[in-house]
Amino acid sequence: MKQKRVIPHTYVIVFYIIVFAAILTWIIPGGAFDRQQIQLENGTVKEIIDSNSFHYIDANPQTWQIFSALFDGFVDKADIIVFILLIGGAFWIMNESKAIDVGIFSFLKASKKIEHIWLFQKLGINNIILTLIMLLFSIFGAVFGMSEETIAFIIIFVPLAISMGYDSIVGVSLCFVAAGLGFAGAILNPFTIGIAQGLSGLPLFSGIEYRLFSWVIINFVGIAWILRYAHKIKKNPKLSPVYEEDAYWRKSSVIEESNEYTKAGKSAWISFGFLLAALLFYSYSEFWSVLQIGNASYRFPAIPLVTAFFAIFGLISLRKSIHLYILNLLALTISMLIVGVMGYAWYVMEIATLFFAMGIATGIAMNYSPNKITQLFITGVKDITSAALVVGLAGGIIMILNNGQIIDTLLYYVSKSMNDIGKLASVELMYVFQTGINIIIPSGSAKAALTMPIMSQFSDLIGVSRQATVMAFQFGDGFTNMITPTSGVLIGVLGVARIPYEKWVNWVWPFILVLAIVGALLLVPTVYMELNGF
Repeated sequence: MKQKRVIPHTYVIVFYIIVFAAILTWIIPGGAFDRQQIQLENGTVKEIIDSNSFHYIDANPQTWQIFSALFDGFVDKADIIVFILLIGGAFWIMNESKAIDVGIFSFLKASKKIEHIWLFQKLGINNIILTLIMLLFSIFGAVFGMSEETIAFIIIFVPLAISMGYDSIVGVSLCFVAAGLGFAGAILNPFTIGIAQGLSGLPLFSGIEYRLFSWVIINFVGIAWILRYAHKIKKNPKLSPVYEEDAYWRKSSVIEESNEYTKAGKSAWISFGFLLAALLFYSYSEFWSVLQIGNASYRFPAIPLVTAFFAIFGLISLRKSIHLYILNLLALTISMLIVGVMGYAWYVMEIATLFFAMGIATGIAMNYSPNKITQLFITGVKDITSAALVVGLAGGIIMILNNGQIIDTLLYYVSKSMNDIGKLASVELMYVFQTGINIIIPSGSAKAALTMPIMSQFSDLIGVSRQATVMAFQFGDGFTNMITPTSGVLIGVLGVARIPYEKWVNWVWPFILVLAIVGALLLVPTVYMELNGF
């Protein structure tokens, strides 16, 4: 009897890639560019390379280091790993309250009440819901570069997708893939477009008109692809490649309607009063927030406005249900996340702290004892540990390549290969190069600092607009973030969603291929047409 082929575990696949990276360090000679620090227009200091300084150096082939890669990866990705663990623990406390289940039930019940309207019947109420959620996260990705933050939303949108009759892939698409589409079609993203244009000597966020057009096209194609897949899964859930894995979510997404009407107790009012007092204090000390949207700054009373909404809806929700109050806590957390990222340059430490505080506040509101809150938190950490482990392992790939001293050599070889092949071919080859380098350097800002000093000067030599070079970087940086195993964010997202990496790759590669072709076509006008800002 023929044995069924066993698909390697995600850990095994990532370890194979580490071994392959180590083999490359024996084949490719070591090399390095000289670095220098410059200050961009927005005050950011970045380290860039001197494009004429490449020189070969002694190779540093990796051997036993493949076994220390996990340790090195954990050290390098410690912030994302701790972020995942804190998020997992905090949401486990919230999940114990059943508030998210109640919120999903109420949402689905409300959507059924309006699906009889002719327009909603024609378009499909679920299609409208999925599209609006994806557009929101795409805007977040395009405007302020949402990436790591999507990990926190997986625990919300995967159960929602399962409850709507879809699968965890659709749940991941609602936030992570949507933010990736926005990241690729970046309009005002300071971490990619801002740095790339600054290093290229271009006015920050110039050429926004064509970038906006590109964002619309990319989202139209991307969202249409997800809706088509979602329709197929809705029709026959067993067609999902993760149908077996989703048994975990189907089992944990059992919603009890009666929970919606559980009254709030004294402890919930105490939680509300404490949080409101803290928000009022910060509203007084930080009345005005300077929100950064691209290169523009807006002075806005963001924290007082968030406080006012929390106070009003907190009082309303406490009078109706403890679960509605906890959902109000979740809304407060998301609102503060947006304000923190756009106004105070928050990163994973601040965001993890925010969600951790949300978990504690939820436990207090539910009148859980300190011991129960601790036990629930530990259980949540245990449940999500596998996701954190694989992030550390994936980080080891980058450490092997860096320690092997071959990243600069790869960059040098590719830049040399783009001589005398024509304008359009050069721009498209830049795009291919940026796509390839994204596999070993998933950080957009780091890749911009490494490649743009060379690419922008090369564009001058062949008579191509530097804006076209930035667009090639933008598309090359965005699409493969959704497939590269070196991305700690992708690995973290898949770990939280319980989607095996190999199954994700099998599903996503045709999607990435279509997006890559769209990106290549969108680069053509940057060479042959007169575009504003180009």
